[in-house]
Amino acid sequence: MSEAKEEKKNLHPRNKHRSRYDFAALVKAEPALRELIHINPYGDESVDFADPRAVKTLNAALLKHFYGISHWDIPEGYLCPPVPGRADYIHYLADLLAESNGAEVPTGRGIKVLDVGVGANCIYPIVGHQEYGWTFVGSDIDRTALKTAQQIVAANKELQGAIQIRLQEHKPQILKGIINAGEQFDLTMCNPPFHASAEEAAAGAGRKLRNLGKHSKVLNFGGQQVELWCPGGEQAFVRKMVFESAELPKARTWYTSLVSKSSNLPGIFNALEKVKATSMRSIEMAQGQKVSRFVAWNFVL
Repeated sequence: MSEAKEEKKNLHPRNKHRSRYDFAALVKAEPALRELIHINPYGDESVDFADPRAVKTLNAALLKHFYGISHWDIPEGYLCPPVPGRADYIHYLADLLAESNGAEVPTGRGIKVLDVGVGANCIYPIVGHQEYGWTFVGSDIDRTALKTAQQIVAANKELQGAIQIRLQEHKPQILKGIINAGEQFDLTMCNPPFHASAEEAAAGAGRKLRNLGKHSKVLNFGGQQVELWCPGGEQAFVRKMVFESAELPKARTWYTSLVSKSSNLPGIFNALEKVKATSMRSIEMAQGQKVSRFVAWNFVL
């Protein structure tokens, strides 16, 4: 079966990346990708996913080919996540909104989304706006990341007026200080720091590289400290987000966050029960052999 036609298993039905990478089309979109393609042991075209330059160039090609983003770049060492997985989160969030909209996914700029920790890559707002026309506010505590995200928005006319970038000046806070008085969002989304320490993050990166057959200390998907770990790890981060959400004026907002480890769910749901969330759930997403999930909650539905 050809590289272009074989279907990736389990990605969301609306995900544009269900088929394997069509490298001819991607090279046409981003010629710099050509020199990074090689034939893997299975006889298929691929790139070295342990090489940060290859990962970033592939992302640039995907964003050009599928989402019309002609100018996209990030500083060395910043998180460069796989586009297909990011798109999956967006599509499952669209399904969440459809539940209270007659099973129809709401589209257009009237849908407002907060991306907590937008990062330099700005991929969630890019995909969400280009797929559904939603407007986004992206927040972060890293000034370099925010400057880069702003540059991406400014360089692509399709994104201008659709994505705002905000600095979280009070680093211990997540939602407070970002959501303005009287401001309402339909969704919040978050890809929290997964690890509880720098050592744990380094060990996790080492395992990923060994699985790719590499022994380099360079992170193939990058990531600054604030992107990779925080005290208490993702459970502490999401629990704090839960408690902050309960202190905000009650609105129709769905609050959501990715959770990498299923073992962290009981602690998160315990926090949700404490704040008396009206609706709470865990939604699984499968990408190949990897299973990920996000938690979602609100106070009015």
